[in-house]
Formats: sequence, structure tokens, C-alpha cells
Amino acid sequence: MSLRRLGFAAASGGLAWGHFEAGWVRLETLACPIAGLPPELEGLRIAHVSDFHLGFPSRGSAAIERAVDWIEERQPDLTLISGDLLSRRSGEPRLRALLARLPRCYAVLGNHDFAFTRDPFSHPAELFDLEPATLLADDSRTLELRGRTVQIVGVDPRSYRRGRAHPERLADPDADLRILLCHFPDVVDRVPPGTFHLVCSGHLHAGQICVPWPGGRLRLAHIRWTYIRGLYRRPGGMLHLSAGLGTTFVPFRFLARPEATELVLQSH
Repeated sequence: MSLRRLGFAAASGGLAWGHFEAGWVRLETLACPIAGLPPELEGLRIAHVSDFHLGFPSRGSAAIERAVDWIEERQPDLTLISGDLLSRRSGEPRLRALLARLPRCYAVLGNHDFAFTRDPFSHPAELFDLEPATLLADDSRTLELRGRTVQIVGVDPRSYRRGRAHPERLADPDADLRILLCHFPDVVDRVPPGTFHLVCSGHLHAGQICVPWPGGRLRLAHIRWTYIRGLYRRPGGMLHLSAGLGTTFVPFRFLARPEATELVLQSH
């Protein structure tokens, strides 16, 4: 086989794998230690998903459908969505149908929902509500779970990008569990220590397109970011960073599977 044919075969195989991986969703249950968690909230289950990017053709649509099926079947205590719901307005009817199936769902928007991105395929979605899910935009909701108060604070991506978001001002010090929902994971380093118990974010897609590299993987998207995916204990709270479900720029993932996570809270 000539080098040209070999290169073509390798490229074709890589594209085929990237197409497959974009729909190969990881469904993960993850123990999440929380400092000072009240005994009543031990074992509380929180589903966290992010980055649907609906309206953009991709096998990420299959990943989203499978994730929603899984969450609906498990019926967690809360469902949290950390932004980038739509890449185009054409995905809105499907988004609303999916959200209607998610139990006790709270969401924030991301930069792609307003087309604040270099992605030429992203269009502003103009979402103002997500009923029956609750859309948070620099505001909060407090609910009672297992006899304890749980506060969810949500950040608007527009004020965050302009440096005007101050979620710590919304935090209720008397709430038994304070959760911050923000599309951008570096928010965890911008809030005062101890303000929130849990911070849920997305945005990075775990790199989306990664290549093997000495000592790990080279993540071609958001290459300079400190956080990648999973749990990070930080002074501002326990960060859970989701790898997301959809795709942007190209409809592929490589060494960065889409995921949906159920966080099971544990005292620490």
C-alpha cells in the first residue's frame, strides 16, 4: 500500500471513530464528597449534564437521548444542566421535549446559546424560559429536600463574560446545601472560599478532539484550561466539570467521550 493510500485509510478510520465516539455516551455514577454535608442529605443524587448543542447535526443527539432516558429512569433528587443547550433555534422543540422528561430540573445557559463563540455554525437561540424546567440567570431558587434547605444559584453567561456576575452575593449562608450552576468552570476560582458546597460546570467538552501525547492527551479545544472533566476539590467548592453531550465546530469526538453523571453526595 502506498503512503498516500495508507494516509487516506488512517484519516478515514479516524473520522469514522470520531463520528462513532460522538454518540458513545458514558453514563457514570460518581461519589461526591461534600464538606459539612448534613446527615439527612447523605446519598442525595444529583444528575449533571451539559453542552447539548442541539440543532447542530451530530451523533451527539444520540448521546443526549440516551442520557435523558437514563436520568428519567433513575429519577434523581435533582437534575442540573450547565449550559450550551442550543447551537441553533431549530433544536428548541426537541430541547423542550427532552427537558420535560427530566425530574426537578434546573438549568443555566452558555455562550453558544447567545452565539458568543468563534463557531460559525452557532446561531443565537433567544431562550427566555425552559418550563417545566427552571432557567436561572443571575438568580437562585431554594427548595426543601429531606427536610433540609438546598439553594441553587445560576449564573448568566453574558454577565459572567463581562465580569459583572457575583454569584456569591446570592448565596444564602443559612442554606444547608449551596449549589452553584455556571457554564464556565473557572468560576470556582472566582468565588470566595466556602461560599458554595458544589459547583457544576461544562463548556470544555473534555477537549472534544484529543490526541495521544507523552504523559497523557493533548486537548485541542481549550488547550490552556486547568480543568478537564470530573471532580476537583477547590476552596470555592467541590467542582464537577462535565464532558458534555454534544459537539461544536465539527461533529466528532476523539478520546473525549460524551457523558452524563449522577453525583451521589457523601459527607466529608
